[in-house]
Amino acid sequence: MKARALHLIRHGAVGGAGRLHGHRDVRPLPEGIAACRARARGLAVARLIASDLSRARMAGEEIAQDSGLALTIDPRWRELNFGAWEGCDPHELGGAIAPFWDDPQANPPPGGESWGNMQGRIAQALLAIEEDALVITHAGPMRAALGLLLGLNYRQTWAFHLPYAARISLRLWGDGAQVTELIA
Repeated sequence: MKARALHLIRHGAVGGAGRLHGHRDVRPLPEGIAACRARARGLAVARLIASDLSRARMAGEEIAQDSGLALTIDPRWRELNFGAWEGCDPHELGGAIAPFWDDPQANPPPGGESWGNMQGRIAQALLAIEEDALVITHAGPMRAALGLLLGLNYRQTWAFHLPYAARISLRLWGDGAQVTELIA
């Protein structure tokens, strides 16, 4: 298999920053879209993909206009479903969220998605990418992709600082991957 580049950009800033937005469809701020466009500028890719949630999709639409590429919307790149915690500030959840931070697979959010389920859909989304690509997504799926591609566990993926509009560029080949650039 030929080596290919994979660029992952976290959506830009949104209102209510810091909350567990998960599957909630929160619109990005104009400066958030502009930051994503700036991160994408100059990338040579054959495919452009975005989560179906507005905070990623709207940035993807602008990048599509800038690049002339068609945008593929793929809901597999959505953020983790936080269930009953959707829209909550993690600090307001107190000790209830601690088991999740410690082990999100064994302690998913009430009514939400386990880490393993999210990793499963990200694994399927990654298998569908066969050329140089840019994906506009969320912090959770970016961490899941890093874990899958680099063999990292959940805790290790949290060593990557992924603020709004952060970009991770990877080089993928048949039996491995490496981070080539992280712009936070």
